[in-house]
Formats: sequence, structure tokens, C-alpha cells
Amino acid sequence: MKWFNFLFVFISLTSFSQVDPLLPDYSEWTILTKGMEYREVKAPLKSVVGDSKLSILRINPKYFDFGIHAATAYDNKPRNLHDWADTFRLNVVFNAGMYDLSKPLMSKGYLGTKDHVNNGVLREYYRSMIAVGSTDTSKHQNIEILDLGCESFQSRKNDFQGFAQGLRMINCDGVAMAWNKRNQSCSMMVAAQDSKGWFYLIFCRSPYTHNQMISFMKDMPYGLTNAIYLEGGPETSLLIDVNGHCIEKVGSYVSSTYERDDNTNFWKLPNVIGVRKRN
Repeated sequence: MKWFNFLFVFISLTSFSQVDPLLPDYSEWTILTKGMEYREVKAPLKSVVGDSKLSILRINPKYFDFGIHAATAYDNKPRNLHDWADTFRLNVVFNAGMYDLSKPLMSKGYLGTKDHVNNGVLREYYRSMIAVGSTDTSKHQNIEILDLGCESFQSRKNDFQGFAQGLRMINCDGVAMAWNKRNQSCSMMVAAQDSKGWFYLIFCRSPYTHNQMISFMKDMPYGLTNAIYLEGGPETSLLIDVNGHCIEKVGSYVSSTYERDDNTNFWKLPNVIGVRKRN
């Protein structure tokens, strides 16, 4: 009996310590510049379209400045990511959340800075917020994702220069939020953070449902929390241009409305978040 118990414990411990062979290898990173790393992996589940690839960028906020850029603050002209990057000398540019197709310069959720507010209305069921430009870097990172179910916007609005609201996917405790809004698959861009304060962008061109993407993030070994949905479909855009590395990612497919994998260009976006390497 004692030998049987020992054998059972040994088998149990070794089985839990082994890496699941079906999960991607998330351990290898390419250093783009100090504090910025990038990698691509096959998703755990094959998509019906495309290469089923996840592209992951992670950033240590202390080496970079972050800002929200809205066309309504300048000339009311949407720009593609190259134009946003060239105009404001940005190393990374990505979607600042979804925008209203009926009012194409307007963010669907709250979006604004100390100097300009694009949409000043907090959308009740958009329970996440990207906050940029810490007003006190001894207390806060230069970019954070706030869970508005764990803390109020009013309690944090003076801690940062700008905010962009979006839909919550993983909460502040790392708990997956069931996505009941629409059972739709699409190209997608999401953001999250880890316990060290690193900021993550995760892009996929191949379409997945939002719940599938949530499960992918939960399976990653980074301990991601505060995940926020930024955009889906052909509007989904990520540009990285730093230290000789140039990476362009554009989305395409949306089930029911844009079932095509033929988009190859950055769409003109009204609102973006930009990252600039500190000197």
C-alpha cells in the first residue's frame, strides 16, 4: 500500500510538471530594442482561414513614452499607421479601440487626453481602459490597463494624461470574462499586462472568436491580466519600426460581414496609440 501511494504521488507530480505538447512554445523572444521583445507562434487551435499565427509584442514601459493621437485633435483627417508614425515620430502604432462607423472620427468608448477629448462618454459595458502618460512615474507605469470593475475611472483619472476605453476580456484578477456580445470570428488585436507591469499586444490575422482568444491568453505562461479588446477585422493594425526592425500587421476577416482574407493595406484610422523610444 505504501509503495502504491508513493507511485501515485510520483506519477501525479511528474504529469503536472510536463509541458503540454499541444501548446505553443512561448519562451523564445526576439529583442527589438531594450525593453521591447517580439515573437510569433502558431495558435493552439487551427483557424479555418490563414496561417493561425499569433504575433506578440511586449514592452517594458519604463523605456518608452506613450500617447493617444486623435484626428479630431488635429485636422480631422484619419491616417494610416505609416502617416501617424511619420507625423509624430512613433516607433509603434496600433488601434486606440474601436471607432463608430456612423461617426468615423469618433471612438465608440471614452477616448481623450488632458488637452483633447474625442469621446467624453464612458460606455457602461466597456469595462477596460488603457491609460497612458503617467503623471507620477514613481507610482504608476507609463502605460497601464485599468479594470473598471476593480477600480473607478474617477479614482484614476488624474494619474494619467490619456485614456482609451474598450471591452474587457480578462479581469484584474486574471479571471476570463465570458464573451456573450456576439459569437463572431475575426482578425483581432488585444492588449494585456503581466505582474511585472510589462504591456502586451497580441495580434492575429486568422479569425478566431473572442472566447477562443481569451483561452489562448489564459494558456500563455505570462500571467496576463486586464486584457482589453482593441479592434477586429480589416481595421486591425499594428506597426513596429524600431532599431532596424520593421513589422507590419494588418487584419482582414470578419465572419458574416467581411468574410475575406484579401486585405493587405493599413486602413486609415481616426484614433491610435503611439509608442516612442526614450532618448
